Amino acid sequence: MKPIPACGGGSSGWQDRLRKGRFRRGSDQRRAIRPQARWKRHQSSGGVRTKYRPGENATIRLRLVESKQVTEDWQPFGEGFHEIVEKRRNEADIFYAEREPQGLTEGRRPIFRQSYAGLLWTKQFYHFVVTEWLDGDPENPAPPERKRGRNSDWNHLFNRDIVSMPDKWEYPWYAAWDLAFHMLPIAEIDPHFAKRQLKLFLREWYMHPNGQLPAYEWNLSDVNPPVHAWAVWRVYKITADRGERDLSFLASCFQKLLMNFTWWVNRKDKNGNYLFSGGFLGLDNIGVFDRSHGLPMGASPDQADGTGWMAFYCTTMMSMAIELAEEDKAYEDLASKFFEHFVTITLAMNGHGRHEGLWCEESGFYCDWLSSKGTRRPLEIRSLVGFLPIIAVDILDARHIDPLKGFSERTEWFIKKQTSPRRDCLIGE
Repeated sequence: MKPIPACGGGSSGWQDRLRKGRFRRGSDQRRAIRPQARWKRHQSSGGVRTKYRPGENATIRLRLVESKQVTEDWQPFGEGFHEIVEKRRNEADIFYAEREPQGLTEGRRPIFRQSYAGLLWTKQFYHFVVTEWLDGDPENPAPPERKRGRNSDWNHLFNRDIVSMPDKWEYPWYAAWDLAFHMLPIAEIDPHFAKRQLKLFLREWYMHPNGQLPAYEWNLSDVNPPVHAWAVWRVYKITADRGERDLSFLASCFQKLLMNFTWWVNRKDKNGNYLFSGGFLGLDNIGVFDRSHGLPMGASPDQADGTGWMAFYCTTMMSMAIELAEEDKAYEDLASKFFEHFVTITLAMNGHGRHEGLWCEESGFYCDWLSSKGTRRPLEIRSLVGFLPIIAVDILDARHIDPLKGFSERTEWFIKKQTSPRRDCLIGE
């Protein structure tokens, strides 16, 4: 089947003029975009030609079949075709009726279904093998610039899977932190796919040996906010009631996430002061300069969002460890480790002890701070960056932590040894 061209002549019209910089107002614009300019044609594989006038609607029936099904007396669009379409429509109605929220109005029901249809539509087969890309086409010499360019240190990466894309029409490649968010709603309708996707990005052929998760194909080493653990934790809870949840899934992901957490600590806390950088962290249009590259005058940043994300990462890993410790006491030590790491980041962020902090008294806001040549100053910008530190909040439920004697004792000791101002920063009644 030949595609129906875009309005006014497809790629030879306005799109071509925009790409080549030859778009001018006036007569050229009218020639490029003119709904009445021509009729649209559709050529089917059977040779039937149909014409559409501008603004006219039409229904095209298609059927994908094996060649052996095609016989002289077979009617692909006979009564059987309509019966199958109706059956599939009824199956879809039943599928969504079992999953839609209670009290959903008739007006919102199509929105609910269309939203999920959009998520399911973003699934795509994705094939990217870095070593093959670095070597180039077999019949040509290997491009020398690739051996030293972007993604050259991801030789292990071998992607050949069905993956959820941000939008497989406009963005036909995965973005790791987009995918993490996608899995929460997908878990409501396809829990097995959601779990497989989150585990997939922790596999050896995705995750870097140093623990970093691949970001996206144009720069696998870019740094996205560490939300994968949060997505694992939420999908674990969404997909079953307490007592029936998939502990094997949680434990498997937790082990690999330990490597990713360690990568963050080792690579993004360069000064060892529990204040993190990370680069653009998904906020590529929010700063006055690109935080992923060298900063003016050789300055080094302490980022409010990077530090907030890491405190949030700690609380998520702590919650997962507490959950796993109910079945295996060995996880109590890890729960304590993440609790203490969270406390230390929180104190550093708020300027306790030897830490200078990220709070700016003058602006009454968390800010990024730049250090250069012995001086330190805030970037007093009111943006989402300054709100992210407040997402690092968790509740320790006594019903779950009291049975964990080792964790409870270490937590109580750790809090008691803090000085009064530091203790007030940690404990809320």
